[in-house]
Amino acid sequence: MRPEEIKPDTQLCTILGFNAQTGNCRRYFNRCLKESNINATAIALNIKEEHFDFTMKSLPNSKVNRMIIEHEFGESVVEYCNRLNESAQKRNFVDFVEVEEGEIVGYSLDDEIEPYIENPNFVDERIRLAMKMMLLSNRWYGAKIDMDLIPTII
Repeated sequence: MRPEEIKPDTQLCTILGFNAQTGNCRRYFNRCLKESNINATAIALNIKEEHFDFTMKSLPNSKVNRMIIEHEFGESVVEYCNRLNESAQKRNFVDFVEVEEGEIVGYSLDDEIEPYIENPNFVDERIRLAMKMMLLSNRWYGAKIDMDLIPTII
């Protein structure tokens, strides 16, 4: 979605990373939304390492309640989470956070994508990321889950 396409009724979430604007998380997530004709988009928040602490400490009091975490911050964000899902606890890694009643809840989607993987030999990191973004776009906006769309998304 281009900036001029964002309207007052466009639903928004955030992606946090060094290059969140041009990263694959944003690209794949927005393509999942587009495939389902959903009027939503992920807004990139490009930050440097020195701004990460301030950003995460400010998150519970901000208007942001859904944030995708780029890979480079996946481990660092764990310490800012009040709670983690079982997969995030096990891996000490977070794919996204949600703010619930002033608390940051961290989630990993690694366990959730496993049932969709028929042959692990054919699944690389790009495919895993596309699968995660498909599940996340479904969770947040009801986008369709259709693993046959992965090549189109990538």
